[in-house]
Amino acid sequence: MDISFLGGPQPQRGIGIVAPFDFALDRELWRWVPAGVSLHLTRTPFVPVEVSLDLARLVSEHETLHDAVRALSAVEPEVIAYACTSGSFVDGPAGERAMCAAMTRAGEVPALTTSGALLEALKELDARRIALVTPYTASVTRALEDYLAASGTEVTGRAYLGLTRHIWRVPYRDVVEMARRAAVGAADALFISCTNLPTYDVIPQLEAELRMPVLSANQVTMWSAMRHIGTTAVGPYQALLDPAARCGPAAMGAAEPEEEEQGGRT
Repeated sequence: MDISFLGGPQPQRGIGIVAPFDFALDRELWRWVPAGVSLHLTRTPFVPVEVSLDLARLVSEHETLHDAVRALSAVEPEVIAYACTSGSFVDGPAGERAMCAAMTRAGEVPALTTSGALLEALKELDARRIALVTPYTASVTRALEDYLAASGTEVTGRAYLGLTRHIWRVPYRDVVEMARRAAVGAADALFISCTNLPTYDVIPQLEAELRMPVLSANQVTMWSAMRHIGTTAVGPYQALLDPAARCGPAAMGAAEPEEEEQGGRT
């Protein structure tokens, strides 16, 4: 059978992803990707360190980033995204900007990080006060709060799990329970940190229940990467992706939520 008339395959646009060595959610990233865009992933080298501030610094060293970005350059992505929240907030806003500059020099294309994408998304939503959910230990969670504070964002409530490994195995029910505990103040949005924490399917549920925009690490990373190449991430009823859904608590649900006992902050 002659199939030469097809003329394919169709051209694709590439996004390079640098992820930590223990990243396990490649498939979740792909769920935000529209047709015509391809992800090209690489990982930082293995180090025998559990999730901690030390690990965050190791996987974000500029030499490590340089090598990872150079490995991606052969497939000519249009943008490079560093998909790790803690690795990009551990040295504050100045450190995050330096990471982007180092990756841009290495790959000669624009670069972004998860933590920088978070700030971009908060600005897009005009969210200055957020509830915070993390799988991290207390010290890593505090470092994220320091990063947000230095960027002008107030954390109104938080919940965290204290994990140092196997974060990708956390079930959705635990993420939902943490979100309910964290959303105790007058927040403009809720952020679920860590690119290794599954979140895709809980975002619409939490937005409907909490009546506020819900952001996650992988979501903001993919949203920002798509914006950099002039296209749009896909996802069902997510306020960040759908401007019609961005209207604050009053318009995200007309009915009053049922009375529910809220847990304290963790």
